[in-house]
Amino acid sequence: MKTKKWYDYLWVWTMAYFVLGYFNILFAWLGMIDFMVPMLLAIFGGNKAFCNNFCGRGQLFTKLGISCKLSRNKPTPRFLTRKWFRYGFLVFFLTMFGVMLFQTWLVAAGAKDLSETLKLLWTFRVPWDWAYTAGTAADWVAQYAFGFYSMMLTSTLIGLVVMVLYKPRTWCTFCPMGSMTQGICKLHTK
Repeated sequence: MKTKKWYDYLWVWTMAYFVLGYFNILFAWLGMIDFMVPMLLAIFGGNKAFCNNFCGRGQLFTKLGISCKLSRNKPTPRFLTRKWFRYGFLVFFLTMFGVMLFQTWLVAAGAKDLSETLKLLWTFRVPWDWAYTAGTAADWVAQYAFGFYSMMLTSTLIGLVVMVLYKPRTWCTFCPMGSMTQGICKLHTK
């Protein structure tokens, strides 16, 4: 039997992130850890250690899919593993991230009011006003938190759907963070 290491429990981090953000949207800023650490490990380590060992979301999908038997464990469709899909999804995801940053900038510039909503699947606006008390932070800080939490929740929902339909870590085959770190690692080896 494999001896558990401290990082085998990082799925708890993913759960804590969503619970904390549910009650106070400003905790969404903690998601920047999941954004920066993989990049730094890829840049300075030249490897995908984050994806392979430290990704709490991937661990959560494994736990739910295998331990809780919520995955059908069917083969991942080939198109999800193709470069065109993987990098196309990365471009789409980065575009949505850019839109989120632009919305944050508009709020910071005073050209737009704070929107206390989440956007699920980049389309559906879900009121989330209980998770923020006006004036707790600058409006742009809260706007970024709403946007970032929306992106994290949307990507996790997509990951959960493909986990149920296919193998537990199907999301990992086209995860934007994994695609970026893989690209950085390829540059590292040249």
